[in-house]
Amino acid sequence: MQPSTEILLAGILGKGCNLGLNRIANISVGISEDVLKNTVTWFFDLKNAQSASDKIVNYIDKLSLANAYRHDAQQMHTSSDGQKYYIAVDSLNSAYSFKYFGSDRGSTVYTFIDERQALFYSTVISASEREAAYVIDGIANNDVVKSDIHSTDTHGYTESIFGAAHFMGTSFAPRIKGLGKQSLYDFDTKKYHTQQGHKIKPSRPIQQKLIKDNWEDILRFMVSIKLKKASASQLFSRLSSYAKYIPLYNALKEFGRIMKSHFILTYLDDVGLRQRIEKQLNRVELSNKLAKAIFFANNQELQEGSKSEQDLTGACKMLIQNSIVLWNYLYLSEYLTKIPDQREREDAAQSILNGSVLTWRHINLHGEYDFRRNAANDEKFDLDKILALTITK
Repeated sequence: MQPSTEILLAGILGKGCNLGLNRIANISVGISEDVLKNTVTWFFDLKNAQSASDKIVNYIDKLSLANAYRHDAQQMHTSSDGQKYYIAVDSLNSAYSFKYFGSDRGSTVYTFIDERQALFYSTVISASEREAAYVIDGIANNDVVKSDIHSTDTHGYTESIFGAAHFMGTSFAPRIKGLGKQSLYDFDTKKYHTQQGHKIKPSRPIQQKLIKDNWEDILRFMVSIKLKKASASQLFSRLSSYAKYIPLYNALKEFGRIMKSHFILTYLDDVGLRQRIEKQLNRVELSNKLAKAIFFANNQELQEGSKSEQDLTGACKMLIQNSIVLWNYLYLSEYLTKIPDQREREDAAQSILNGSVLTWRHINLHGEYDFRRNAANDEKFDLDKILALTITK
């Protein structure tokens, strides 16, 4: 039997807001606990939740106001960041971290966001794992956003990710702490640059032979990721865990050093690029605040032990976030359509673009859950006018 929309919404709220199915059934009107549990058991999985979120992201892409946030219409700048959560049960997908949890255990929810402030990928990892191994997962394992430039903080950066991102057709642009201490590499020696009178000199030349000798293996490694035969996080975790010298891994790191050196020199010379990276990372930080506001119940502690259940909870939370973002876009777009004067509309649009749609003060997240009828103040958007709206920066 196909579940009703109300039951599906209750399940999404129960998982995404961390209320739990028992509690959402007990505090709601018009919901049967048995029907709700059966619906979540039989109809909720990670693929379905991700697909629902993808549909929202696709609709956001149709809105002129959303695309006006893009710096370049031909490129999409994305970013990712991890957010730490306590975990209330025993779980293999958690770890101790004194810095974040004291003597307790926790996990990291790693999410990806684009310039339009739409979230397109989420995964839950152990708090002890390096976030960098999961950067390529978000770029490769989504079907709605083509990431042309991707930014992370220092936790998401390694030299091998620079190399892998290049093969994915993505320019990796992280914000690296202590950038002045980073090593630069070139195809010429340091002596050559000294003779030429260059002020910036490489630490050492690139080991071209290492890259050439392992080139076919590097290509096979990246094809396995692009064809989704194995996830990038699994492959990178396996390669980096070996104590012995691994030619493939070291060759990929060496290739990544070329990309890293080029990026650092561009980063130091391009103020606009630095500002774009900082702005995009601010967006993912703001999305983390929205995620905390949505995930308010049970002391914001994960209640599931298995990774599959944790990922499903994260996907439901992301679905709610994207729903709020879409509603904000529709409301603001309709507001702009009602302004008759073109100049006044452009000024209002610019004011909106100077802010963010990742806002939720107008959303009553802790209100009454009544699934018997629609709310009396439900918005009825004129979608034809909204889709016909054109916003220019």
